[in-house]
Amino acid sequence: MQTYDEILEWLYSQVSNFQNVGQSAYKPGFDNILKLCEILDNPHKKIKTIHIAGTNGKGSTSNMVASILKEAGYSVGLFTSPHLKNFTERIRVNGEECENDYVFNFLTNIRTYFTKDFNPSFFELTTAMAFDYFTKKKVDVAVIEVGLGGRLDSTNIISPQVCAITSISLDHTELLGDTLEKIAWEKAGIIKTKIPVVIGEEKENIKNYLIDICKERNAPYIDATSINKEYISDITGIYQSQNKRTVLGIIHFLNEQGCSIKEEHIKNGFLSVKKNMHLRGRWDILQEKNPLIICDTAHNEDGFKKVTDQLSKMSFNELHMVLGFVKGKNLDKVFPLLPENANYYFVKPSIARGLPPNEYEEKIKKFFSKYKILSSAHDGLNYSKSIANENDLIFIGGSNFIISEII
Repeated sequence: MQTYDEILEWLYSQVSNFQNVGQSAYKPGFDNILKLCEILDNPHKKIKTIHIAGTNGKGSTSNMVASILKEAGYSVGLFTSPHLKNFTERIRVNGEECENDYVFNFLTNIRTYFTKDFNPSFFELTTAMAFDYFTKKKVDVAVIEVGLGGRLDSTNIISPQVCAITSISLDHTELLGDTLEKIAWEKAGIIKTKIPVVIGEEKENIKNYLIDICKERNAPYIDATSINKEYISDITGIYQSQNKRTVLGIIHFLNEQGCSIKEEHIKNGFLSVKKNMHLRGRWDILQEKNPLIICDTAHNEDGFKKVTDQLSKMSFNELHMVLGFVKGKNLDKVFPLLPENANYYFVKPSIARGLPPNEYEEKIKKFFSKYKILSSAHDGLNYSKSIANENDLIFIGGSNFIISEII
């Protein structure tokens, strides 16, 4: 008899896992997920769902929608990835993580179906697990975040009540395409005939491209950039305004379909995302002063544009940036976006895909004069704290895995 930790180790080490090994673990298509769901009596057909794709913002948007639905009295499932600390963060009902016992029993059972020709990936297994869990919990609705892309993502077997596309930027270009249009086309793969769509993208040409796809597929849509109402949220960060408008578009369509989500539910839902959903890593203040320490999961070009914009509006003495990246990131695009007059501490995320800073030190020298290479996120944070003054700001980011190591 294995333990929970042992079955998780099997999941991480024996099953193809994109987070750890990257592109080789990506299994586009639906054969495996459909077979898994068939084994489980097709749980994805027994629940109402909301489907959210995008390069950046889909996790925040998913959590905000779930928080509002919880405030409105609905039992709401939430499937997101990756997790920061515990695997069970990926599958939640009303903000509470699924039980270790459920994960253990699910994996123990499902792997008895594995054969030479049927060997699902990590994400396929977790997607099926989420559908199964939400069905067993009899949720009123489940918010499903796309894993990668959209068109060929395992989650794209659902027929949701409404879907949304947050923002489009260059990321995972080796899999999704090397232009914004190609990536937008992959994300737009979740758009289905007559199913309402909320478009959160702000870049006019890409927004119009997505609108054209909605029209081609006879899918009603809302351009979320036309929504002007503002709400305060406990998820701070100026970049959340775009996500909040996308959330309001989703709520509009849900109310059109008979949900009862009132103004007070929306207001309280935005104000209580962290409390309701236990969300971390989005402009997350780890220490309020002496010095101020903030972390954020921004990890690509568009994400760092927004981080730099936010930092430029803040008041501090010196800025310290603790950064670590995974393999495959285009640092030649990211580095020019970062603040020039900052102290940089580059570290390696402690996973197989972690990129050792000494492998890109020539790039570092090209862009930054004040930098130091350290071995881990903790070393980077501790070193920056040792030299920072009380009015300084320490920022930590570059990868979800860096954040998971320090929170």
